This record gives sequence, C-alpha cells and structure tokens, in this order.
Amino acid sequence: MRAVLRRAGADLVIVFAATIAVTFLLIRERQIAGPSGFPLDDAWIHLHFARNLAEGAGFAYNPGVAVSGSTAPLWTLLLAAGALVMGPTVALSKALGIVGTVAAGLFTRRAAAAWGAPEPLALAAGVALVASGALAWGALSGMEVSLAAALVAGALLAHARGATLASAILVSLATLARPEAILLVPALLFARPVHGGRLLVFVVVPALALAPYIAFSLATVGSPLPATAAAKVEGGLIGWLSGMPAPARVTFVERPWTFAVEWMRWLQSTHWLLPGALLPALLAVWWRHGRALGVPALTLLAHPVGMALIAPYRGPGFQEGRYSMHLLPLALVTLAAAVPPSRLRPARLVAVIYLALAVPALIPAGTRYGWAVQNINAMQVDIGRWIDRELPRTARLAVNDIGAIAYLSRREIIDLMGLVTPAIIPYRRDGEAGVIRYVVETCPDHLVIFPQWFPMLAARNDLLEPRYRVRLPHNEVAGADEMVVYRLKRCAV
Repeated sequence: MRAVLRRAGADLVIVFAATIAVTFLLIRERQIAGPSGFPLDDAWIHLHFARNLAEGAGFAYNPGVAVSGSTAPLWTLLLAAGALVMGPTVALSKALGIVGTVAAGLFTRRAAAAWGAPEPLALAAGVALVASGALAWGALSGMEVSLAAALVAGALLAHARGATLASAILVSLATLARPEAILLVPALLFARPVHGGRLLVFVVVPALALAPYIAFSLATVGSPLPATAAAKVEGGLIGWLSGMPAPARVTFVERPWTFAVEWMRWLQSTHWLLPGALLPALLAVWWRHGRALGVPALTLLAHPVGMALIAPYRGPGFQEGRYSMHLLPLALVTLAAAVPPSRLRPARLVAVIYLALAVPALIPAGTRYGWAVQNINAMQVDIGRWIDRELPRTARLAVNDIGAIAYLSRREIIDLMGLVTPAIIPYRRDGEAGVIRYVVETCPDHLVIFPQWFPMLAARNDLLEPRYRVRLPHNEVAGADEMVVYRLKRCAV
C-alpha cells in the first residue's frame, strides 16, 4: 500500500510539473498573441484533415478527393476521433497534446525505474521531460510530437519488462506519429538476442501498422510515401529512389555533419547539460545494462545521421525540434539508468541542479511560443478569415501555406508546395517556372503566396492583381514577412 501511494505521489508531481510548464506558455501566449492559436500553420493542416474525416468527407483536404497528405497519420486520426466528440477545435488539439505530454512524463518515470534507476532519479527524469520547453511547446502546438514521445516512452517501458509484442506495437505506432521513430524498430529488435519469434514480431508488427497508409499513399499519390514526404525530401535514400539524388559529398559528408551539429545544438537548447551528459551516460548504460538498453540508446547518436541519409528535409532542430522531440524520453531514461544505486546521493544533487537549470529555459521557450502563435494568427488566420468574408464560396485558391487558410475559409485548395496536391510535384522540379506553368494550366481564382518565395510570379502584373496583404513587423516562424492575396486576371501566358 505504501508503495502504491508513493508511486501515485510521484505521478502527481509529474502532472503538477507539466501543469506549471504548460500554464506558463499559455500565459505568454495570452500576453503576446492575445487569442489562442497554434505556433505552426501545420497544426491547422492536421485539424482540417480531422474535420473532413469527422464530417464523412474521407482522408481528404478538398472534400471527396482522397490524398495521403500527412506524415503523422496517427495524430490526424486521433484528432478526427476527438472531433467526433468535441468538434475540431484549437482546444481539442491542445487538450490531446497536454494529455500526450503528461503520458510521456509518466511513462518516462516508469521506464527509468524499470531500467534500474533509483526512484528519485526516475521521478526527476519524468519531471525533466514535462518541464522542458520542448515538450511544453509540443503539448500546445497542435502537432504530433507529444503523442510520439508518449509512444516511445511506452515502448521503452515495455522493452524493459520484456514485453516484446507490446514494445513492437508501441514503436510501430510511434512511427505512424513521427516517421523518424522508425530507427527505434531495428534498435529494439537487436537490443536482445534475435531468434525466430522476436524477428517475426519486429518484422510483422511494423509491416501491419504501416501497410494501410502505404497502400493509401500508393492509391492516392502513386508512391509508398505520403505526398508530404515526396514534396519535402531533398536527397538521401528517398531522393535517390525518387530519381532526385543529391551529390555524393552532400549526401554522405556535408549533410550528416550539419545535422549532427544541429542535433547537439538543439539538445543544448533543450538543456545545456544534455549534450555533455549523454556520451558518458551511453557508456555507463552499456556497462550496466549491456545491449538491452545500450543499443536503443545508440539511436540518440544515429538520429541525425539517419535523418540526413534516409529522408533529409530540415535538420533535427527545425521548428523547435519537432522531428526530434520523440527521443527526449530515451535521452532522459538513459541519463537516469546510467547511475548505479551506490552513487545515489551525488546523483540526487545533480538531478536537483538539472531541474533547477531547466526552469530558466522555459522563459525563452514561452516567448518563442507566444510570438509564433501571434505570427500565425496575424498572417494565415487573418487571411483565412478575410477570404471567408470577401471571396465567393466557389473560389479556388492556390496557396503556399495551406493550413489556417483552408480550415477557416473552407475553399478548394491547390497546394503550390505539393503537400496535398501531388500533381504539382513534377512541375516543381522545374523551379518557379514550373509552378507558374501549373498555375496557368489549373487556373485558380486567387493566389495566396509569399512574394519572396515566388518573385517571378509576384512580378507578373499581367497575370495577378493584389487584393489583400499582411506584413509581420516581428516575424519568428512565418516563411516570409509578407503574404499577399492576388486575383488571377487570366489563364494565358
């Protein structure tokens, strides 16, 4: 009974820490942005897909036109399920994100304890996770990162308990929430002696989890990858398979090095002790637990290189580290499990110092979050509402940021970046000239673009007439300072 109460008390501490961190970011959001919102336009993309699903329009961006336009389909489906109950709202996305962050903290504490970390250090790992600026941002971002972190932490817990099937299921689901988590699949497979049954589980379960979305992508995009990946990936293995290889020096030297440096910088921005503490922790984990935890922990080293070699787009630190946050539970479990019980007293002091230093890091994280929400509200949300007021319901829009504009206007969208309009991807290989050609051929009623992204198109006064523009005086996250709504005058070059 006493042990149960102790564990319940530890869980309450993690919930309290998460509440404090999230509340601070919400206060900064209110101070800087005013109305609630998202720090990325991408969160509105998930919500738009979810609304269409909940309303029976299918996994589609333009209702009735199915497309695999999400690299985190599990998060999109979870939002759709929530939308059936609560409606597709900003509050729903944030609520699910907060639940995911708390779950990640609780699983991280249990996983650290299961790997032999003394209870005070296991608790410190859970608190450090939910109190980090990264996971607090993830909780409120409307993105999939908290869900992915919770699933990775759950997989580590199942793996510690020897639950092979459960660990395979959870890491496969994590891959559907954040595709970079796929590196953990072979890591967990080889973490224990590989026999026929174990190999079968770690081959069949991921295959069954990923097969439906691969089949859906093949049917809607003509590729086993979603349109988002086909539109974004810049080289690597995926680029090579797609017929767009990068130079060998870039692929094998420059980009892996750049991503590795960015990974270290992002870890340092999350907590300045992390990069220096992880390497000795990796060695200690190998000494204490052997390959069982040592091999999964090596994913912390493989992550930036894997991103660079397999499907490079932006680096590990891109957008507050949204491609990397799912590994924070692994990093903290590794740190906690590296400490032998005989070193508990000095380790407690280090844990207290670590947590004390984590608190100041919330301040810049909250400020960045507040300004990011302000930027998206002031630009994409504002334009989406203007379109809903001023343009006919039948207007077709060609846009380069498809999230809030599509969600708030509910107009038919042509995605100039190709995330949900895969037909434009071959045109984009010809650069801006190809985009102009596609616009002329498809003849949308209006364009909503960053002129800085498409200078040749924006300069075509014979084609375009400006109708509305927004300029951000303090831009933190938008792709450019100015976005303009243009009317397309004609469809001939």
